[in-house]
Amino acid sequence: MYTKTILTVMIILLGVQNTYAAVGCTLNDPDRDIKRLFPKATNYKTEFITIKERGDKKLAKEIEAKLADKLEPTYESIDVPYAYYTVLEKKQTVGYVHGVNQKGMYGGIQIILATDPNGVIMDCYYQKITSPESRKFKDKKFTKQFVGLSLVDFYTKDLKKKIKDPSKKSAGDWLATLRGIRKNMILLDEFMLKNKYDKYFYKPKNKDGEESKKEAKNEDKKRDQ
Repeated sequence: MYTKTILTVMIILLGVQNTYAAVGCTLNDPDRDIKRLFPKATNYKTEFITIKERGDKKLAKEIEAKLADKLEPTYESIDVPYAYYTVLEKKQTVGYVHGVNQKGMYGGIQIILATDPNGVIMDCYYQKITSPESRKFKDKKFTKQFVGLSLVDFYTKDLKKKIKDPSKKSAGDWLATLRGIRKNMILLDEFMLKNKYDKYFYKPKNKDGEESKKEAKNEDKKRDQ
């Protein structure tokens, strides 16, 4: 009898673990968080989108190419639901809030981004990070380095040279943050922005490829205005 009980408990625990692993990153308190990130917001709508429903394995391969890394089979499986909060002022879309789970050195990391309607980062914070140096990562001096960036920066620049590691012994969490934010931006572009930034990733390989660099510089100028 005891053996059956132990087996039953183990099966339940494994089921809970697998369910947890497949859960996407949602805001802890959407009403409060949206109001803090967008003080003038009058409403928001929430959508849950999976890679599977938007393109299945083919889309997963495209995302891996853009991420320059493989998707983790458990925490980043194609059926994980990603939450997107479209923020409204009356009937006008003024931005998006979205987050991802990212594997860190000491456990799971949850990174939340607030972006404008064009996918430019307006705010960035950790909803969860398990690290002995978590305060250094949560410090605004670090997270503010991402404000103003868009996916074009991730596609055309080496952000490891631009975004400084705030830690002394947690470089793995710094790299995990860069990967998580890049993934977050890629998914936003795929799911909400109709692949607005694809032209910066799929560059022509001939001499006309210079055009992509010019367009990237134009994007920088637009953001600076």
